[in-house]
Amino acid sequence: MNQAATAPIAFDASKSRDAVYRKVAWRLMPFILLCYVANYIDRTNVGIAQIHMRTDLGFTEEIYGIGVGLFFVGFILFEIPSNLLLDRIGARKTLLRIMIGWGAVSAATMFVRTPFEFYTARVLLGMAEAGFFPGILLYLTYWFPSARRTRMTALFFLGLPLSGIIGAPLSGWIMHAFGGLYGLKSWQWLFLLEGLPSILLGVVAFYYLKDRPADATWLSADEKALIAADLASEQSAKGHEKHSSSFLHALRDPRVYVLGLVGCGTYTLANAVSFWSPLMINASGVKNILDIGLLAGIPPLFGVVAMLIVGWHSDKTLERRWHAACAEFVAAACLVALSLTVGNPYLTVALIAVMTAAHYCGLTVFWSVPSVYLSDRAKAGGIAMVTAIGSTAAAISPAMLGWIKIHTGSLSLGLQVSAGIITLAGIVLLVGIPARLLKERAQ
Repeated sequence: MNQAATAPIAFDASKSRDAVYRKVAWRLMPFILLCYVANYIDRTNVGIAQIHMRTDLGFTEEIYGIGVGLFFVGFILFEIPSNLLLDRIGARKTLLRIMIGWGAVSAATMFVRTPFEFYTARVLLGMAEAGFFPGILLYLTYWFPSARRTRMTALFFLGLPLSGIIGAPLSGWIMHAFGGLYGLKSWQWLFLLEGLPSILLGVVAFYYLKDRPADATWLSADEKALIAADLASEQSAKGHEKHSSSFLHALRDPRVYVLGLVGCGTYTLANAVSFWSPLMINASGVKNILDIGLLAGIPPLFGVVAMLIVGWHSDKTLERRWHAACAEFVAAACLVALSLTVGNPYLTVALIAVMTAAHYCGLTVFWSVPSVYLSDRAKAGGIAMVTAIGSTAAAISPAMLGWIKIHTGSLSLGLQVSAGIITLAGIVLLVGIPARLLKERAQ
C-alpha cells in the first residue's frame, strides 16, 4: 500500500510535469481559443455593422449605445446561474447550450428594423452568451494549478486580439462584398454569416471536450494523478483560510465586491476597445467601410505579443496586482489622448493600438486573481459574481457615451470619463486586494 501511495511522487519531476500540462494545453486551448474568437466576433460585430445600420435604419449614437449596453443586462441576469449550472452539469452541455443560443440570436439580428427590436436582440444575445466567459475561467481551474493558469488565461484571451485581427477585416469585407446581394443589406449579411459558425462550434464542443481530467481518455492514469495532486495541493494551501470558503461566504466577502468594482473598470475599457474603436476611426476621417475594418484589425496585433509577455512575466514572478493595475493606467492615458485627437487617423490608430495592448495585458492578469483568491467551492459563483458586477459598468457606459456624443457632438468627454473609471479601478485593485491574500505556489 505504501509503495502504491507514493508511486506518483516518482512521476513528480519538473520535466514530466511540464510535459503533462503541455499536453493538456495543446488538447484544450486551441479549441477554446477558437470558440472565444467566434464569441467575441458575434458580440462586437455590431460596432462595424452600426456604421451602415445608422443610415439604413436611422439609428443615432444614443440608440447604438443603449443597444450595446442592453447586451449586458441579459448577461448580468444569467451569468451566475449559468456558471453554477456548469459546475454541476459540466462544460460540454453548458457550451452546447450557450454557443447554439448565441449563434442563433446573432444570426437573427439581421431581421431587426426598429430600435425596440435592436434592443431586444441585444438583451437576448446577452442572455444566450451569459456564462461563457466565467465558465471558461472556471473550466481552466479544473485542469491547471494557479501558477500555470495565467499563461493559459493569456492563451484564452488571445481570442480578443484574434477576434479583432480576423473579425474587423472580415466584417468590413463581408459588408463591402455582400451588401445588396439577394436584397439583403450589408449588415444583414454580416450578422448571418458570422452567427452560423458559433452554432457548429457548440456541437463540436459537446463531443470534443471533457468535463474533468478524470474523464479524459487521452490522459494516462499517472498524468491524471499528477494533475489531481497539484490541484489538491493548491487547495490545501487555502484550506485554513476563512475567506471565500463557500459560495455563501463569497457573497459575504467584501473583497469579492472589490474585485467586482475593478471589473467595472475592465469592462468599461473593453467597451471602448471593442465597440467604439471603429467609430473613433470613422470620426478621424476614414469613411470606406473596408478601410475601417482593415485599420481596426491593426491594434490587436500589438496586443497578441504584449499579453503573452505580460502573462508569462506575471506567472514567473507570481505578481498580479501591479501587472494589472499598471496596464489599466496606460490604457486610461491613451483614452485621454484619444479624446484630444481630432482628424488624424494615423495617431488615432496608434493610440488605439497601445490602449488595446494595455487592455489585453490587464485583462489577462486581472482575471487570474479571483481564481487564486477564491476556494474551489466558491469559484463558480464567485467568478460569476465578479463578472456580473463588472458587467453593470459595461451596461451603463455605452449608453453614457452615446448620450454624451448626442449632446456634445463628440466622444471626447465620454472617453475622459471612461478613463477616470478605469484609473479608479486600478487604484481600487492595489488598495483593496492586499498581496498577502494572493498565495500561490510555483509549479
